[in-house]
Amino acid sequence: MITVEFTSSLTHQTDAPRSTVDGATVRECLQAVFAMHPALRGYVMDDQNAVRQHVVVFLDGTAIRDRRTQSDAVKPDSEIFVMQALSGG
Repeated sequence: MITVEFTSSLTHQTDAPRSTVDGATVRECLQAVFAMHPALRGYVMDDQNAVRQHVVVFLDGTAIRDRRTQSDAVKPDSEIFVMQALSGG
């Protein structure tokens, strides 16, 4: 099973627990998490279903290459980590 985890800044804003899901691509895995936690989708994805500009998705420690369709292939033991950039002044 693939592990999907979110940075603490996201978990403070909405229900974003560490989850284990099945899927062949990053998109399938994220969709499985969003099915369990629908409010999380808006923090991670834009209205075109691409990863938001200020969000980075890591697959096994490397930023995904395909932010638009999240087609990066996952392995059965992959780890996906979603991090939202913080800004302030």
